[in-house]
Amino acid sequence: MKVLILCTGNSCRSQMAHGFLQSLNPSITVRSAGTEASGKLNPQAVKAMAEIGIDISHHSSDSVDLYLKEEWDYVVTVCGGAKEVCPAFMGKVKHRLHIGFDDPSDAVGTEEFIWSEYIRVRDEIKAGFYKLYVEQMKDQL
Repeated sequence: MKVLILCTGNSCRSQMAHGFLQSLNPSITVRSAGTEASGKLNPQAVKAMAEIGIDISHHSSDSVDLYLKEEWDYVVTVCGGAKEVCPAFMGKVKHRLHIGFDDPSDAVGTEEFIWSEYIRVRDEIKAGFYKLYVEQMKDQL
């Protein structure tokens, strides 16, 4: 099974989702990408994932262009708020899904509040992708 997780910058939410889904079943081919890939990982996202034992520090922030010619079982967009701002993927895809999450890198306030937003979003991503895996993917493997 091949899954592509899309966002705009591919530095935070899509990277966390990539890490979670891969940790649920290493036999799934998981990739993440962005329409405007930043080229780097968000250090707070890496730290939030490391805190629960998932290492995403080796991931790369890639452009969706790398994956346009491949076939995918699932393409999942994770941009929060308006679905319209998420990238469109025009390649061959069996299932297109949107599971939106707030962008913790947009949080403003104290360091404690900003960190709590990373943790909140990380935990929401974990729950959302666990549900997707159990309800739609697990039986197909």
